[in-house]
This record gives sequence, C-alpha cells and structure tokens, in this order.
Amino acid sequence: MKRSANITIMSILLVCLLVLTAGNAFGEEYSPLKGLKSIKAVFNFELGNPQSALINLKLIHQTYKDENIRKVTKKPDFVVIFLGPAVKLVSKSRSGFTAEDQKILDEFASTVSAMAKDGIKLEICLFAVKVFGVESSTILPEIKQVGNGWISLIGYEAKGYSLVPIG
Repeated sequence: MKRSANITIMSILLVCLLVLTAGNAFGEEYSPLKGLKSIKAVFNFELGNPQSALINLKLIHQTYKDENIRKVTKKPDFVVIFLGPAVKLVSKSRSGFTAEDQKILDEFASTVSAMAKDGIKLEICLFAVKVFGVESSTILPEIKQVGNGWISLIGYEAKGYSLVPIG
C-alpha cells in the first residue's frame, strides 16, 4: 500500500516535471510573472523519502534555471530550508538507508552541490537535526546551519519571499 502511494506521488511529480519542461520547449509564458522585476522564493523542504525528495530538489533547481524565470531576472533569489525528516537526507551519514536509497542520496548531495554553485542558498534547521538524531557535523558543507528553520522562514517571508512548501 505504501509502495503504491509512493509510486502515485512519483508519477504525479514526474508529470509536473514533464509539463514544466514542455513549457520551456514551447516558450510558454506565465502571465503572473509579467511586470515583475525580481523573483524571491523560499522553499520549506520537509520531504523525507529519498526518491521523492530528489525529484523535488531537481525541480527546484530546474525552476531556478528556467528561461521564464530568467526573463524576469538573470539572478533569481532562491533559498531552500531543510526541516523535519528532510534533515536526514543532507547528512553524510547514510546509516539506516537501503543500498538503493544510498545511491539516491549520492545524487541528492550532488544536486545540493550544483545548486549551491549556481547561487541557491541552502539552510538546515538544527532543531530538526537534533529531533531526528542527525549529527550536525555530518551535514553537507554547502548548507548553512541555523538554530530554528521557522525563524528563517518568517524572516524570508517578511522580506517578500514567496513561500513554497515541499512536503
């Protein structure tokens, strides 16, 4: 039952990714972007399933690089804050994960690194790190550690960032 639910979620996310990619291929314009001078988004990333999380992380990265976003601004301001069970995915420690999940986590770490190189800010909630038993010294180096991710979310929203919940 849980496996079929995961497959359904993955299928929906794949369709969304394909639609987004097709939009680029056909030069689709997004009317809500008209008139904007900048784009600022903060992603509340809470997914703990490695496969679903990887798809969503790649989608965030692709969105950052999307030509429709780049028509508004060459340098969008994106922040990803890892909270809840997602904190386990950004640790160098892979204990408790299957061999298949560990391969996915390698790709997840590679995507995090590419996102940081492209200018996407990444943060992790140390409160969640403690709750989920992750050692803070194992967190991927590209990710800024903050005491409470909700405080960061509040601050970014107060500064005009659009909140995008993932999870």
